[in-house]
Amino acid sequence: MLVAVGAFSLMDAGLKLLVPHYPPMQIAALRGAASIPFVLAWVLPGARTAALLRVRWGLHAMRGALSITMMSSFVFALDTMPLSTAYAIFFVGPLLVAALSVPLLHTKVGPRTWVAIAIGLVGVLVVLRPSGDGLFSAAGLAMLASATCYAVSAITVRVLSRTDSTEAMVLWMVTALALGAGLLAAPGWVPVQGEHLPLVAGVGLAGAIGQWAITQAFSRGEPSVVAPFEYTALAWSLGLDLALWDVVPGATTWIGAAIIVGGGLVLLKAERGQGRGE
Repeated sequence: MLVAVGAFSLMDAGLKLLVPHYPPMQIAALRGAASIPFVLAWVLPGARTAALLRVRWGLHAMRGALSITMMSSFVFALDTMPLSTAYAIFFVGPLLVAALSVPLLHTKVGPRTWVAIAIGLVGVLVVLRPSGDGLFSAAGLAMLASATCYAVSAITVRVLSRTDSTEAMVLWMVTALALGAGLLAAPGWVPVQGEHLPLVAGVGLAGAIGQWAITQAFSRGEPSVVAPFEYTALAWSLGLDLALWDVVPGATTWIGAAIIVGGGLVLLKAERGQGRGE
């Protein structure tokens, strides 16, 4: 998960650099398409064709739709907010994973887990409410939608891992993202400038590495335990915002992020305590 967070942070910085030049859905399509060659170079040498084709297509299709919505919403939000603010809101994702694990995976959670989720939601309100347009800004709602799609997708990976290989999950996710977002973006497609091709390739490579790592993480570990490592993205976002855009987050972002991360740490402690039977 730590590898995934680092790779996705670099990818997200690349996406934000592309935002002024292309529509959000096209950027989502470029992200998926640019990852396919790297994924194929990893998958094809050792994979069996039957294992790649004999999968649960319904769940893969749902995960693809979630990925398209998540990526396009995330890119849309990046147009008007710093990476660190976007991440502070997106950090509610791990808490949503824990909440959704109850009805979707029939996971048993204790009172401390629900307290952690409530703390995280308070933190999101702190980040959104004082910032410009307030809670109901388009960018804020888009980032919340992206975080929700992330949480449902993480649960889906856990279910798929019981029958499908990591290679199949990664390959069909990036393929669905490229094709689905590409079809939706086609009417307003903007020709890609040659000077942006290295950046698009870098986004594809970082996305492929991140997708492999996060699929491995959620396949091997309990989602509610793995997801809190997402919070290490805060350090990445602060460094990238400062280095690339000379932006330092305001006090409300710091406070809200601290509350959300605090909720995540309470969640992690609660999960460990439950594992020990406390």
